[in-house]
Amino acid sequence: MSIIPSRWTRSAVVAFMAASLAAGSAAATTLQEGECLPPEGARTTGPAPLSVYGSLPATDLVDVSPSGRRLAYIAVIGEERSMVICDLETLRLIGGVRAGDVKVRALDWIGEDHVMLTTTATQSGTLTGLQRSELAEGQIYSIETRRVAKALDATPGVFPRLVGTYIRGDELIVGGAGYDGLGLYRINLTNGRGETRVLNPEREGGSYLLNADAAVIARVTFDPRSKVWTIQRRVTGGWRDIWRTEAPIDAPSLVSFGRTDREVVIRGGQDSEYDQLRLLNLDTGEWSDLPFTGRPTGILVHPRTRLLIGASTQGDGEVEMQFLDTEAERAWNTVRAAFRGRRARLSAWSDDLRVLVVMTEGAGDPGTYHVVDLNRRTAEVFGETYPLSPDQVGEVRVISYPAADGLRIPGYLTLPPGVTEPRGLPLVVLPHGGPQSRDYLGFDWWAQAMASRGYAVLQPNFRGSDGLGRAHLEAGYGEWGLKMQTDLSDGVRWLASEGIVDPGRVCIVGASYGGYAAMAGPTLDQGVYRCAVSVAGVSDLRAMVQWEAEQGRRDSPVVQYWNRFMGADRLGDRSLDDRSPAAQAARADAPILLLHGRDDTVVPFTQSQRLADALQRAGRPYEFVTLDGEDHWLSRADTRTRMLNETLRFLETHNPAR
Repeated sequence: MSIIPSRWTRSAVVAFMAASLAAGSAAATTLQEGECLPPEGARTTGPAPLSVYGSLPATDLVDVSPSGRRLAYIAVIGEERSMVICDLETLRLIGGVRAGDVKVRALDWIGEDHVMLTTTATQSGTLTGLQRSELAEGQIYSIETRRVAKALDATPGVFPRLVGTYIRGDELIVGGAGYDGLGLYRINLTNGRGETRVLNPEREGGSYLLNADAAVIARVTFDPRSKVWTIQRRVTGGWRDIWRTEAPIDAPSLVSFGRTDREVVIRGGQDSEYDQLRLLNLDTGEWSDLPFTGRPTGILVHPRTRLLIGASTQGDGEVEMQFLDTEAERAWNTVRAAFRGRRARLSAWSDDLRVLVVMTEGAGDPGTYHVVDLNRRTAEVFGETYPLSPDQVGEVRVISYPAADGLRIPGYLTLPPGVTEPRGLPLVVLPHGGPQSRDYLGFDWWAQAMASRGYAVLQPNFRGSDGLGRAHLEAGYGEWGLKMQTDLSDGVRWLASEGIVDPGRVCIVGASYGGYAAMAGPTLDQGVYRCAVSVAGVSDLRAMVQWEAEQGRRDSPVVQYWNRFMGADRLGDRSLDDRSPAAQAARADAPILLLHGRDDTVVPFTQSQRLADALQRAGRPYEFVTLDGEDHWLSRADTRTRMLNETLRFLETHNPAR
């Protein structure tokens, strides 16, 4: 069977009117008639405004109902986020809620008649009794009543914030923290209250797995004193240990059930690398490999049974999918044939695997959602992430170059739109955060924004990046400011040797760990960059580790993670000052722009302030921009756009592209 991608006729969404996501429930404004498809974004000729790249995706979090007859998604028009619910047979609007400028993190169907939005907000210790942190709320929308209920609202003794979410058919079970510890509660979808306890509160808590019948089957617990992680299965009256390991940093994690609910998929574990997926039998305690070839990076579960039916491997070509379920395999093979030549990934599908939401990206495609109906043999364009024409999307090339010690560094080079034979281009180095993370081939809004202004953009997966094998990861241990830093400038030198970039016209830009690397460019690896831009970067390594220790235990996994990568022997290790941009500010040989969100709960705002103060004392050029109301992840469109405007202004001042 073949399917032919096409585009639905579109009209503007007439109304997203419904209840606000304020606490409690309220009657919704009557919805007007109208089609429910997202409007196409306005196209421009030439470089698109930076606000296009800085905006949140115009269509996001698309999910299909269990029957495949309804679709829900988040639409962004200007600064307003709205949840829209469609009838796929009539393409009519059947519900929705205006979310405003809240941070929407997830959208999930609960049966056919309810949709839950998970939102987060930065909340202070005054409200929570905890450190300032990002906490989640669940907002349950009823299509029938057009009303919103808050999950865990008015549940006695329970703080109404989510600690885990489990959806099984038309049942919602959430984790909630109360005076007695962490418990699991079945939620009344009408009023949001936790009406029954699926699991009584437990002081030690854990990460749980529930099967398709909403029964608690397994959990992982951690003892912070002994550093022992334990995988347990539920038995009458309590828990039974299945496997234990001492893991101060690289903890195993429950991912999903396996082929039955008597085995679980674990990331990390016995004789495994930290990111390797393996199976653990809950009855025998025996370990086994996944029933797939190669080393999958992700797994696929059946939308109804929640059991393992496939696995995926993401590389630099198409996403490779393997299946245990023949129906799922046939469905995906049909999708892959329809979108040949573009990277396609599965976003959602119906319980019978016949209606799928697929997102594509590739040459000239910044991200497009399609609804595939295998019964009708149609694949319709539903919505786009960014309103960009193909000629406004720069080509992304896969590259690899040698570091000074011979280690191969893979990465990506984004070219300015229309450039096919790059020669002598100005360059921006854009290292990722983490640092135990990595960049992937695909559309990157930040890289594409800078490329649209004439810059080539290098995104290297330097040593310490994950997903590239244990040796590549461990090569980064203790290398903050050392080989992890020169891996970046080695990329500059390689591109210059190939004639692709002009080595005298290079700047470095990054966020989080990438922000540290941007700060470290002018202060620790001089003579390479004409300017640097850091977003939420770490400037004082010793102070950063001390701050993490103050959030919990001095020997917590987070503190040990930082020490491992930074190369510290102990808390307060003064050798870290040699690799701290704030301590080395007098060495800065290029101007530095610092941007930081006031609501950052991951890297404190004071980290950028420390470098600003040090640069001022040293008489070195810098600028400091505060992003009010912004968190660590640049979750708001207005601050994302402001960051891009400030970054490009700074780049064009100190390293003009033309």
